[in-house]
Amino acid sequence: MPLSRLISNIGDPLALSSPILETTFDGLTRHNQGKVRDIYSFRDDPAVLLIVATDRISAFDYVLGSGIPDKGKVLTQLSAFWFGETSDVIPNHMRSTRPEEYPAEAHRHADLLRGRSMLVRRTEPFAIECVARGYLSGSGWKEYQQSGSVCGIALPSGLRESDRLPEPIFTPATKAATGHDVNISEEEAGRIVGAKTIARLRQLTLRLYSRGAAHAEHRGIIVADTKFEFGRVTAGADKGEIILIDEALTPDSSRFWPRDLYVPGGPQPSFDKQFVRDYLESIRWNKHPPVPGLPDDVIQKTREKYIQAFQLLSGLELE
Repeated sequence: MPLSRLISNIGDPLALSSPILETTFDGLTRHNQGKVRDIYSFRDDPAVLLIVATDRISAFDYVLGSGIPDKGKVLTQLSAFWFGETSDVIPNHMRSTRPEEYPAEAHRHADLLRGRSMLVRRTEPFAIECVARGYLSGSGWKEYQQSGSVCGIALPSGLRESDRLPEPIFTPATKAATGHDVNISEEEAGRIVGAKTIARLRQLTLRLYSRGAAHAEHRGIIVADTKFEFGRVTAGADKGEIILIDEALTPDSSRFWPRDLYVPGGPQPSFDKQFVRDYLESIRWNKHPPVPGLPDDVIQKTREKYIQAFQLLSGLELE
């Protein structure tokens, strides 16, 4: 079946459940909380962390008032798939996604943790986002229109929105706890993490993008751009080694387009949260509090897009 028909006819692949917007677990210590993930530590094993992906969704730097059911499961299980697929390129922080293999304090919470959590090695993350772009879109397109370049990389003149680039480019960004990440040049990123380190991160980012984009295209999806995060191992025999952390090639961290609907020269239909952004633009939200919720049809269609992306890329059913 053509991918375009799959998108319109897939229906509801799983029974709709209530979104998980917040987590608390007796016996576990909250280590940190991001826009989507709640992170916990263990008193008796400081070398690991437990990452729980909620169903929160953010857009324009704000967590919205509505969640997307099963979104956290998609992010966790798709990341686990990609960590397995790319472990020969670079080691990653994943220890397990099976609650019975977590430290004992987590075992009684297995029902909620299953499918949306990951036990990971603790690292010291680098303070930059590592972005690979294979197509001209998003903030890269806006910058190109103004300067003919993206993050200091000069591009050929006459490119259109969503055009495929002559070759993928590495465009790092600052990592913002709140507000926008800011695109920076590789030279600026090198001043943050060191020249040798940024050269290594650039190499890894482009290799991971190449691997992921080739697999995705074979499965009917274009990876227009994506971001990776890396960290250094803080303990053990491989202390100081650079590994892949956070998430990998998910609808939250990537721009996914259906290959059979791709027409350069404007915006593309997508499997990511661009659908939510488009809705927020349509209601002319001023991108300041109060933060709006989402209508049921937008929630349902966004959920379907996330699950479609997972199934197409992994060939698996969502747990």
